[in-house]
Amino acid sequence: MTNFISVVGTVFVDCKGFANEQYNALGRNLGSIQFVHGGVGRNVVENLANLGLSTALVSTVDDSALGEDIKKRLKQLGVSLEYLPATPNQGMGMWLALLNENGELVGSISQMPNLTTMQHMIMQRGEEIVSGSSHLVLEIDLNEQISRHMLEIASRHNKPVYGIPGNLEVILKNRDLLTKLDCFICNNIEAEQLVCSDFSDMALEQKLAALQTYVEEQGLQAMVITLGSEGSIFYDRIMKESGYQPVFPVEVIDTSGAGDAFFSGTIMGLVRGLKLAEAVVYGTKVAGWTIESKENNCQELKEKMQQDEAFQKLLVK
Repeated sequence: MTNFISVVGTVFVDCKGFANEQYNALGRNLGSIQFVHGGVGRNVVENLANLGLSTALVSTVDDSALGEDIKKRLKQLGVSLEYLPATPNQGMGMWLALLNENGELVGSISQMPNLTTMQHMIMQRGEEIVSGSSHLVLEIDLNEQISRHMLEIASRHNKPVYGIPGNLEVILKNRDLLTKLDCFICNNIEAEQLVCSDFSDMALEQKLAALQTYVEEQGLQAMVITLGSEGSIFYDRIMKESGYQPVFPVEVIDTSGAGDAFFSGTIMGLVRGLKLAEAVVYGTKVAGWTIESKENNCQELKEKMQQDEAFQKLLVK
């Protein structure tokens, strides 16, 4: 089977406010406001499609003009919409984000979509979705029923599953779900709740040691932790490989979407057969290009790939 990735996750519409000058949490801030397509699942599937992989999005959208706009954009990218039904309301969520003058997130509020329709579809068509995919991407924090059902089917079909967190609500109550993933990627803030409470205050060597200990003790296969502007660390328990990947120089415009972009680039590398140490290089590149965009996805991603020597070597293999 050729590589075909089904992404199980959420669709959001993001309302972003960009401060022109130093952000004042208690005062009035002049700037610009923009509505963009978002959601972990939607962000990742768009990235993967632009990275040259065949994809499907397993989610829901609203039966509205906004929902149609999201479907139209994904269809133009070649994303399969067979498992993307429209619902009368709450088929997708909303995210209110405030960014300071440096493009850094300083506050946000999320409104989750209603997962009833998605869960019903997955329970009815999960076998079909998994059997038709070579790999799966799973937003773990949808709910326990969806995550366990998809992971159980994937295990029976021997299909790799790559996990990304949403809000950690499901993961913190069901940590065993992480052991069923081929790779789990989270950020340093999430690592404070999973690995150890003082993770962000550790030196790099201590972070690497804490990650390795966590993966070994919990029985995970592989895990990556992004460290914002400090790069990322990784550990593959099966291959016994760990390491550190620094960031590449970028002009910061908007950091939101960077985590999803890093995940997408890394998973693209793994799907194409790279070792984790190699795959995170591509994740770092895609994240950097996304940070230079005001949207949650880099709209020049295909052009950036064509101009990048490392991507060209990978894509001709």
